[in-house]
Order: sequence, then structure tokens, then C-alpha cells
Amino acid sequence: MTFRFHFSELRFELALAALASTMLAAQSPAQAPSESLKRADVAYREGVVALNRNDLRAAQSKFEEVIRLAPSAEQGHSALGAVLQREGQWQTAIAELQKALAIKADDSPAALNLAAAYMQTGVPAKAVPLYARAVASARAQKQPVAAGVLGSYAHALAETGQSKAAVERIEEAIAVDPGNVQQRDFLGSLYAQAQDWPHAEQAFTEAIRRKPDFALAHLHLGFVLQAEQKPDSVQEWLQAFKLAPTNAVLALLAGKALAEAGHDVQALPILVQAHTLATQDAEADYQLSLVLQRLNRLDEAIPLLKSVVSAQPNNADALINLGLAFSQAHDAREGVPYLQRAVQLKPGNVTAHQDLAAAYLQDNETEAAIVELKAGLKLAPDSPQLHYDLGTAYKLQDDAANAIPELEIAEKLDPTRYEPKYVLGVLYMQQAHYQEAASRLEESLKLHPQNGDGWATLGSVYNKLDRLPEAVSALQEAIRQSPYQADPHLTLAAVLVKQNQAAQAAEERKAAANLMRTHMNSQRAEVATNSGKSLLKQGKLEEAVVEFRNAIEFDPDFAEAHAQLAKALDKQGKAADAAAERDRVKTLENMAPGDQRAPVEAH
Repeated sequence: MTFRFHFSELRFELALAALASTMLAAQSPAQAPSESLKRADVAYREGVVALNRNDLRAAQSKFEEVIRLAPSAEQGHSALGAVLQREGQWQTAIAELQKALAIKADDSPAALNLAAAYMQTGVPAKAVPLYARAVASARAQKQPVAAGVLGSYAHALAETGQSKAAVERIEEAIAVDPGNVQQRDFLGSLYAQAQDWPHAEQAFTEAIRRKPDFALAHLHLGFVLQAEQKPDSVQEWLQAFKLAPTNAVLALLAGKALAEAGHDVQALPILVQAHTLATQDAEADYQLSLVLQRLNRLDEAIPLLKSVVSAQPNNADALINLGLAFSQAHDAREGVPYLQRAVQLKPGNVTAHQDLAAAYLQDNETEAAIVELKAGLKLAPDSPQLHYDLGTAYKLQDDAANAIPELEIAEKLDPTRYEPKYVLGVLYMQQAHYQEAASRLEESLKLHPQNGDGWATLGSVYNKLDRLPEAVSALQEAIRQSPYQADPHLTLAAVLVKQNQAAQAAEERKAAANLMRTHMNSQRAEVATNSGKSLLKQGKLEEAVVEFRNAIEFDPDFAEAHAQLAKALDKQGKAADAAAERDRVKTLENMAPGDQRAPVEAH
């Protein structure tokens, strides 16, 4: 597991060497100072005054004048480099500071400022020897080294992979300035990167003890507690966000940590805040979209994922999740192009092939799905899921000869999964191999007894084998689990006839007929609802409302029709009627499992 820590921002002090007392040192004692040097000395003094009042533009102008008048005086280059550094003109600052050190190699302020500039421009390898030389020089002269210098030196060492030396320097910095909690947080981060969890926990805990409202330390401590498999990591992430709710970076990190730890509900409001604070941040959009997708709020997740792939067209993971979201929304055809792009970008990504195959299957393009599944198996030949998916795809083509070997491989690779055994049982039944079918179905139902279709299929197989009492038991369990399915009643009626129970058989046939009528109405309701959704997308509100009301007339308990009608009524400005429909949806959602016949889409 890789841990990434968000280090505290580095701060660098500007250091200026005194010039007034040394500008004339290059002159021989008998030689009168030149007019240029006198003017340079005045300009330098004026530059220092301007710098002290934070007038950087005036200070820069004065130090540029010093360099023009006395180009060989390193103090002018050093001072100008320091000002340019403060202004964020890193490259020009580096050039001036290098000139200063070329003139006087032991100019410690110039060396430290140059090291800081190298760190800011991402060249820590050049900063390390400068810090080392400055620290060694100070110690040779028995001068104290500032905690800030030691801390900056530690950061440079860490950036160049010298973790042990970085720990030594930051511990020295803490010894000089024990109250600096940012240094303690950095020490904890170094220990965490080395997976020295006890010392990391100790450093972060001490930082929090000294500054209880130090949000970043709480965030980091949460990661360490998670790595140690200790409780309270979630509380630390929540506390970090509570302490710094307007920090977009921290909100993103805390929300992402909670989501990746499986706490989507708690992560959601934090990631919403990160998204609000950083409106142009694709990573904030992406992390929020993933949580929304897992919570089945697809209407919200899909637009966010679209914005991510628009900003990052080569983000294969985002493309995969967008394609998957469309499949989850039963709109696989929309998702296929995104998944195809993901496969092109990352042909070695097994998930991309697998999700594209699933989208093809949902869109009834079985042959294309088989091609993708075979490509996935070349990359992951021991994947039980891919073998199962391929076997299922072959089954959809009524190709039992190819389906059965794939399903048997899936079964062998993962004997704990019930699905391959179940599909094998169905295939064997279709081939009239009833004994093999019964064996596979029994094994599947032992692993996963909550499978109404499985019990119904097993009941049919037992009927074929004339194992009539077992058939009755299996079919009764199927009816208990799937009370709105007609077929188990019909099969049970056939079994009861064989047992000379004509009256009971008639009751089962009557129940089946009633369920078939209900099922037909549900199908009509679904067709009408889909028609209404299409009309709604086209802005044809009146026609859409008619279709949704037709759907409800066919099946008053079809929750999706009520949900879509509420949307249409809202658009018509009929708020009270829309609220009534939403209340009906809530009622249907709270019905006992099995009572609600149609799932409701996210809305």
C-alpha cells in the first residue's frame, strides 16, 4: 500500500548580506572610492529600506542599479536574487544568485536563497549540496543553525530519496524549535512513508497534542491508524475536515480517504464541499462522481464523469467508470464509445475489456462481447469472473458446447461461487442431463439459498427425475422467494397432477393465471414509462404525462412511473401534484422485499 501525505507548505526567509561596510573593500586603502561605488552603496541602502517596507518593485530597481554600477559586487546580485525570489521570478532569481556565489562561494544567504529557489522549481538535487554547505559552514564557525534551514534541508533530502538523513535533519530542527508543529507533522510523514507506523503515530499525536486544531495532522494520523488497522481513522478524517472546512485540498483528501475506506455516505458531503470549493478541479469532480455512482445516484454521477473525461480525455479510469455508469443506468449504448476509448488507451486493462463486454451484452451485441471477453482472458487467464462471463455469453448464443467448458473452468477456479454452478445446472437441464443438472443446482443453492429462480429450476429438474416430494419442496421455496413469478405455480401444478392432487393443482394454475395478467400489466407499464421518458427528454411534457399516467393505470405500484411523473409535473409547475407522486414513490420504496415489483431509478 502506498501512502501519500500532503506536506505543509515550505517557507523560506530572505537573507541579505550587509553591503554598506563591504562595498568598498575591493578598493585598496590608498585608493579613493570611485563615484560609481559610492552611488552603488547609496542605491544598496535605499534598496534595503524599500525591502523593509515591502516595496519589492522599488527594491528591485535599486538592486538592479547596484549591479549596473558595481557588477563585481556579489552583494548586489545576492540582494536582487532574494527580491526576485520573493516576487516568484524563480529563474531570474536563480541566475542572480548563481552570479553571487560565483563571485563569493561562501555567501551563505545567497546559497540558502538559491537552494530555496531550486526547491520551488522542482530541482531538489541541486538544493541538497547548498544546504549541506551552509549547515557545515555554520557548524564550523560554531554558529547555531536556524530550525527553518534544517527543515528546508530535510525537505530537500526527502525529495531526493534520502529519508534517513531527512529524519535526522528534521529531528534537529524540532530540537531547535520544539513548538513547531509543522515540523513534527513532516517528521510523521517521513516515518509513514517508511511504513514506520508507531513512530509516525507518535509524531502526529504529539503535533496534535501541541496544537489540537491542526487539521493536517489529524488527516495524516487517520492514514496511519488505518494502516495500523486501529480504530478511529474515520474520526480523524472527519475531525480534519471539521477543523478546515474551507480547505479544498484537505476536503478532497479527507473525502477520498473516507470513500476508499468504504464510508461513502460520510464521504459524500465532504466531497460535495471539495467540489464546491474547487469548481475547476477534475480530481474533485472524479472522486465525487465515484461516490455518487456507488450510491446509485447516476443522474448526478454521469454529468460529473462527463466533465472529467472532457477535461482529461486520456483518463482511462474515468472513461471506464463513465461507460459503466451508463450501463448501470440501462443505457449501455451511450456508454460503449467511452469504454471503446478506454480500451484503445489501455489495451492491457482487464476491467476495460470486461465492462465493454458487459455493455455489449446489455445492448444485445453478444458476438462483440465475446471478442472483448477473450481479449480479457488473454490478459488474465485465471480470472473466474471472465470465464463465467464468457460462458454466459456463449449460453446467450445457445452455444452450450463452448459455454460449458468456460463455466466449468470458472467453477474450478473459484468453487465458492454459486453462479457458475447455477448456470451449468440450467445448461445441463436444457440438454436433458437431469442428474448432472440436479447436482450442480443443489451445490449452487447450498452456497446461495436466496435464489428463487434456482429453486424453480431445481423443482423442474426434480419433476423430470420423478423426485416428486423434493420437487414440491423446491417449488414451494421458489414461490416463497418469488411470489410474483407464475412459472413455479405452473410447474407445481404439473407435479401435483402426478401426485393425484387435482384440486390443489387447479389452485396453482389459477394463481399462475392471475400472476401472468399482473406481469403483462407490469410490462405494459414499463413500456409506457419508457415512452414517457423519451417524450420528456424531447420536452413534450403533456404527451409524457399521458404516458406516465397510462403506466400507473396499468400498474399502480410501478414506482418508476410515479417517479417520472413527478419530474414531469415539476416541469409543468404543478408542485403539489409532483410532491404527491414522490410521496407515493417513498411508500413503494418502503414496502417489504418482494412487494415492490419494479425498481426505481436514481432521481
